[in-house]
Amino acid sequence: MSLQVAYFRFYAELNDFLPPTQQQITFGYPFNGMPAVKEAIEAVGVPHTEVDLILVNGVSVAFEYRLRDGDRVAVYPVFESFDISPLLRLRPQPLRETKFILDVHLGKLAKYLRLLGFDTLYRNDYQDPDIIAIALRERRIILTRDRGLLKARAVNHGYWLRSTEPQQQVREVLQRFHLQGLIRPLQRCLLCNGLVQPIDKQSILPRLLPQTARYYDEFYQCSTCMQPYWKGAHHHKMREFIQACAAQHEA
Repeated sequence: MSLQVAYFRFYAELNDFLPPTQQQITFGYPFNGMPAVKEAIEAVGVPHTEVDLILVNGVSVAFEYRLRDGDRVAVYPVFESFDISPLLRLRPQPLRETKFILDVHLGKLAKYLRLLGFDTLYRNDYQDPDIIAIALRERRIILTRDRGLLKARAVNHGYWLRSTEPQQQVREVLQRFHLQGLIRPLQRCLLCNGLVQPIDKQSILPRLLPQTARYYDEFYQCSTCMQPYWKGAHHHKMREFIQACAAQHEA
């Protein structure tokens, strides 16, 4: 059987996954048989969770569409500001409640997201199947730097982080999921993701260091792991970070 060719063009941030020679241009994709367009998209490096619309010869198609010789394929990312409801949207509708689960390399990002009040699961011993199973069961968005994780067939909601710097990753997540107005700082435990509640100082006094007990009177405690919190020396830096995140979306 002779080799066939389809012509692909990826738009907007999908180009982040492509080598420089294939970015922002139409390029040929050689193939044999009739592979599904989803297979071709992931073969060039783009996870299917990043894709929301595929046009083949000007007609919207599903991931299961079988490529034919000469097809011209336009691939678009998730649309945030355009209504494509008349077309075939490939991903499920956005989750009503934004909850995350992070891979094992994103521990610092997990703490930042919890600091901002977002429900964020993270453990440094998660295996990929665990992450996928929990994400599906609890309707969570997978955040990862591992493209392979997002290529798993079962994954519906996921995002590949472009940045490797934790604070920039936070800003990237806030912008990507339009979380302005949803920041509820200092409501979650940085260690376990549990909810933090006010607690009477006397009830935790035996657990406090003498200097802490002497200079602070307002305390909080995680309802899950019982970790105590107070507005100590680092509180102003945390507030500055929170305000900077919020200001990014007001600009």
